[in-house]
Amino acid sequence: MQIAVTGSIATDHLMTFRGRFADSLVVEQLDKISVSFLADRLEIRRGGIAGNICFGMAVLGARPLLIGAAGEDFGDYRSWLTRHGVITEHVHISSTHHTARFVCTTDDDMAQIATFYAGAMSEARMIELGPIHERWGMDLVLIGADDPDAMLRHTDECRDRGIPFVADPSQQLAFADGPFIRKLVDRADYLFTNEYESHLTSTKTGWSQDEIDDRVTTRVITRGKDGADIRTRGQEPIHVPVAGDVARVDPTGVGDAFRAGFLVGLAGGLGHERCAQIGSVLATYVLETVGTQEYTVTRTGVLERVATAYGDDAAAEIAPVVRCARD
Repeated sequence: MQIAVTGSIATDHLMTFRGRFADSLVVEQLDKISVSFLADRLEIRRGGIAGNICFGMAVLGARPLLIGAAGEDFGDYRSWLTRHGVITEHVHISSTHHTARFVCTTDDDMAQIATFYAGAMSEARMIELGPIHERWGMDLVLIGADDPDAMLRHTDECRDRGIPFVADPSQQLAFADGPFIRKLVDRADYLFTNEYESHLTSTKTGWSQDEIDDRVTTRVITRGKDGADIRTRGQEPIHVPVAGDVARVDPTGVGDAFRAGFLVGLAGGLGHERCAQIGSVLATYVLETVGTQEYTVTRTGVLERVATAYGDDAAAEIAPVVRCARD
């Protein structure tokens, strides 16, 4: 099963603030907000939604297609992804813009304040999926947060060409209006959101939660420490708890890792419960690491975490689809 992932490719600048943002915010003065937080650590890492998801899939043994736009400074990042098994030849390289930047500060409560500079990502709208599909025969395309016009173009192409797709608008929901979101979501084979994004989708589209369920085949809602819910039309809902308790070092990229694991499960023909369990386990590796692609997994380690969290039967079913480079 050939899976492509479209979305942002970025460099992450991750900082840590020892304190609570909430202690410096005055609700009555938010319209005049002017605050500064002294960070005690800076990590510069590879990131972006599409890059993170593809990396996570690749370390589990998959060969995903990365589709997005980057700058001429993408060389080292491309080599990193290629070494881990990501197919990067369809990344559009801008001659005028730098690769996108994500600048994020995390406090002791794991709350985050972030800024995103699009840069080369604005040229993702120039990418046509048709020639890529003709070469690879894409079985599923995840359409992640990206240049808005690119997201619409990729969604329309998938519908027109009959390519199954995952709607995963995530960060773009904050800026998008109702008509834009409706175009991304309607008739998606899968819709991924976290709990807050689920309510935001409903508020902005004017669709109730049940109406959203009727417009997509399967809906996956992640709920942080409360696990994930999977709702497929005509089937009983599935709840998957988190994969145990690990050190919470940095939450950046946890959702991307969950998606990566879920997609690897789909590619291996597993049911949705097992897919979510793989995603939840991979998310633990990111949560206990600074950086979205700095973790290392082994096949034995992944399966041990699956068995501990979900039982030996789950590990036995998942084992054939986990093909990490390291045992």
